Amino acid sequence: MSSFFSYQLSNQLIIMRGLVKNPKFWIILCLDIVFIILAHVFAYMIRFEHFYDGENLVQILATIPLLLVVKIPVFYSVGLYRGMWRYTSLRDLMHILSGTFFSTVIITTIILYGNRFSGISRSVFILDALLTFLFISGHRVMIRFYHQNSKDPRGFIPGFKAPHKKRLLLIGAGAAVERVLRELQTNSSLSYIPVGLVDDDPVKTGLSIHGVTVYGQLDDLNEHILRTRAQEILISIASATGKEMKRIVGLCQDSQLPFKVLPGLGELIDGKVSLKSMRNISYADLLGREEVKLEQDKIGNYLNDNVVLVTGAGGSIGSELCRQILRFSPQQIILFDAGEENLYSIQMELQHEHNYNCIVPVLGKVQDQGLLELVFTQYKPSVVFHAAAYKHVPLVENNPWQAIHNNVFAAQLLIETAIVHSVHRFVLVSTDKAVRPTNVMGASKRLTELLMMAYGKDKWNGSFCPARQKLQQEVAQSKAGKDTITSHSTIFMAVRFGNVLGSSGSVIPLFKRQIEKGGPVTVTHPEITRYFMSIEEAAQLILQAGAMGQGEEIFILKMGEAIKIAQMARDLIKLAGREPDSEIKIKFTGLREGEKLYEELITEGEGIVDTSHEKIMVLRGNGKSCADLATGLEQLQQKSKSHDSHGIKDILQQLIPEYTPDHNAGSIKEPGIH
Repeated sequence: MSSFFSYQLSNQLIIMRGLVKNPKFWIILCLDIVFIILAHVFAYMIRFEHFYDGENLVQILATIPLLLVVKIPVFYSVGLYRGMWRYTSLRDLMHILSGTFFSTVIITTIILYGNRFSGISRSVFILDALLTFLFISGHRVMIRFYHQNSKDPRGFIPGFKAPHKKRLLLIGAGAAVERVLRELQTNSSLSYIPVGLVDDDPVKTGLSIHGVTVYGQLDDLNEHILRTRAQEILISIASATGKEMKRIVGLCQDSQLPFKVLPGLGELIDGKVSLKSMRNISYADLLGREEVKLEQDKIGNYLNDNVVLVTGAGGSIGSELCRQILRFSPQQIILFDAGEENLYSIQMELQHEHNYNCIVPVLGKVQDQGLLELVFTQYKPSVVFHAAAYKHVPLVENNPWQAIHNNVFAAQLLIETAIVHSVHRFVLVSTDKAVRPTNVMGASKRLTELLMMAYGKDKWNGSFCPARQKLQQEVAQSKAGKDTITSHSTIFMAVRFGNVLGSSGSVIPLFKRQIEKGGPVTVTHPEITRYFMSIEEAAQLILQAGAMGQGEEIFILKMGEAIKIAQMARDLIKLAGREPDSEIKIKFTGLREGEKLYEELITEGEGIVDTSHEKIMVLRGNGKSCADLATGLEQLQQKSKSHDSHGIKDILQQLIPEYTPDHNAGSIKEPGIH
């Protein structure tokens, strides 16, 4: 205890020595002394008409030393002299208030015990406290005001704004706008000046936030632009639906002013809204999907202080998973990816943008059994997210053996490695194309789901694939007993969802390139529809589903309404400031190999159950055992080794009865065959 007090005392002495050497401290201290004296004098002036009576002067002169002896040390103890006064905040004002209150209590207590307030007015000390708070806080606020405007003296002149800053009109009058306005006021280096607010809530019209007026509703946007002489628009409504956002964007486009948007909180890793995060409108904004509500404690229970392995870590979903996992303070993240550039990119981002260095980048393929053994043995991950997969439908349809090697057998090997090394949770990232698949990519992902369920702790019979069995025998020769695994405790689950905006397989990047070149924008069919969600939403829901799994479930993410791709193309053309059909043509090219007109999330007969989370459902299908799949997997491996496209599809159909193969789809052919 004595060492603790001596440590605290030494800290206070260091702080005091620093303050004593600071000339600004003495200036503020002298000003505080003057204001304390003035507050007491003015308290007498307000209380008594005959201020210059000799008795009052005697009381003032007798009381001032007591005020200074008590108030200055109390003000120091609450931290009034350790702050940087140019950054005075509401917290500093609370410190002044508490210091004033406690010092007044001490002074009145001393006088009460000294002479029972004989001949002294009690109301003087109430007025003294009020005036002390006003004077002490007022001059600090003036210091802050001075420093905020010192770089541009014209800021002191009401209504006069620096010409080099853009006049910014903000749409919205909520919490996000309040944070932006506060940032604009405290950071003079920003190149914007807020000139007005627009909000559809009529109750807010005429009110102001940080001195910026709400001029009216959004329908009168052009009038508000003329009134404020705005040069740019910022959309800052976090709760806008897709329909509302389309209306806002349409009105902004009609105004012909440049406009940007603040991202939703779901996109921000730290959850902090800032003017620096403003960006151009994206198609994700037009979806208007609600912010995901995560059960932070449940996710933290399985991620916090654990080693997490993410396969496909450099891909769209894998990289976003890594960013979101950071929020839950893992012990270490293993980045596993076969692409050198993607792996390097996510490694550098996590290290330099998110200041996270507990990273193990592993460049290699999941099919490399020796590499898997090395990674799992050395780093001992307790959570695995398997996001690595081939997912481009036409490419995989023409090269089906790659889907078998990369999507099926790589997943099987990873699942078995997880069992051997006692991984706690294994989350397989699946796709809506696994539902009644019409293409090899979807069928391979459905087979992977079946494998995941077959290896579940309640179904698994202790058998491994031949490659794993051989490795187990080799291990058993050097370490007896290691080949006797007959049960496990790994919790396996899959997460199935639709298309992700902005992913490498998304149609949006293609549409944007076509629009930049002047068109045409190619759409396969006028009626083709797809489900979409943002990358951030998908990653967050994967983490949420990972916390809910009990074993062998397939979680379904609620995707909302299906979107017509043709309408998406038109919206993207409008976002680019062009007119669809007239300036940019839309060309229909016909369905591609293995492509479905409509996507589904659930197969008929699957037992769907709602979960405690509003955006997640769960399927608890019966699945198959490893023995049921063993023969088919062996045949599938033989067909894929011989690059037998038709044979692969036939075996897949035997394993997945709901699969409808497209034998007419193109594939690599021998030279001379067309």
